[in-house]
Amino acid sequence: MCSPLRKIEKNGEYTMGSSIPTIVQWFKTMTTNEYIYRIKHNNWKLFHGKLWLRNYYEHIIRNEIELNQICEYIMNNPLKWEFDQDYKYKLRSYKN
Repeated sequence: MCSPLRKIEKNGEYTMGSSIPTIVQWFKTMTTNEYIYRIKHNNWKLFHGKLWLRNYYEHIIRNEIELNQICEYIMNNPLKWEFDQDYKYKLRSYKN
């Protein structure tokens, strides 16, 4: 698998190879393909919603405080889904 993060120049050195949108697209493609593979070969349950949102929010993290806030949000947000009246895919519905 070739990563869009780096490309090999003619002299054999690595350089930055792609823009952030290209990297995000590559990541979504690779993880979706892996998920489909796992459904077919590892008996993973089929998820009937979308794995990824169509767009994404690009944000530059400028300091450690902001990084910690974002990490906390990422870790705690899924815990709130079960109580969200607007969230139609309840986490407990997809447990094995």
